[in-house]
Amino acid sequence: MIPRHILRVDQFQRQDLDRLFTHAEEMRRVVESGGDQRLSGRVLATLFFEPSTRTRLSFESAMLRLGGQVISSESAGITSSAAKGETIEDTVRIVESYADVIAIRHHQAGTSEAAAAVSGVPILNAGDGAREHPTQALLDLFTIREELGRIDGLTVVLAGDLRFGRAARSLAMLLSETRDTRIILVAPRGIEMSGDVLDTLSERGVRFEENPDLPSAMREADVVYMTRVQKERFPSDEEYAAVSGSYRFGREHLEFLRSEAIVMHPLPRVDEIDAEVDDDRRAAYFRQARNGVFIRMALLDLLLRQHS
Repeated sequence: MIPRHILRVDQFQRQDLDRLFTHAEEMRRVVESGGDQRLSGRVLATLFFEPSTRTRLSFESAMLRLGGQVISSESAGITSSAAKGETIEDTVRIVESYADVIAIRHHQAGTSEAAAAVSGVPILNAGDGAREHPTQALLDLFTIREELGRIDGLTVVLAGDLRFGRAARSLAMLLSETRDTRIILVAPRGIEMSGDVLDTLSERGVRFEENPDLPSAMREADVVYMTRVQKERFPSDEEYAAVSGSYRFGREHLEFLRSEAIVMHPLPRVDEIDAEVDDDRRAAYFRQARNGVFIRMALLDLLLRQHS
């Protein structure tokens, strides 16, 4: 049973993941056959208070490919009534009158929970501050399964901004639903993975270790998950400059990577992966982005059929 609102990765247990991923594979076949009309007459509202390319457009593409319609407020902090001081609760109470499901991205952590508390339609957390990005983690784990054929018994390197990077935080916690997984955390000093995530991994028996040396960590990896150092999360330009560019994956690093391993990135990238890496078959990040459509199609389909 998919939760009514998709707010955090800890809402998903292993059987939920297996069901969702099987449904995402069906959605891939739907796309390959030209889409269908199963969500005809349904409306998705996307409320994005932060910039987005992949998340917003893949949500909207997912709805359209299933025959639904989309209404959207991009840069909602300045183009919606939030600019006049309207609360997220009041915004959602209005928008639910116009839509059957709402995807929200906001710079403040906890906004999706506040929205869900007053919403009569499903809420999908499309990223809240530096805390969580559950649908990104779901598509990431789906990508690992599609690329490697399994999600258990893997060594996953999470590299870059692990404190403010909500995608890496969510993926780390979602990996606790896998078996015999080892996580290697590679981060500059000051933006290491936060204690709440480490506590969750410890409580759930997930093996993890910290290693500041990216090449040595890569040698053991099945998955290298690179992340951007997020300038917008830092209180000052000086603090950002101190860690920006700490880890950069270039063509020379491919020699450290096992032949069957993959390189992932939630995107957008700045300078942490050279474009020269893109043509290597192990570079999975553009395939990863495409998988976002299939996962979000699956979520929308299951949510609207279960909770209509």
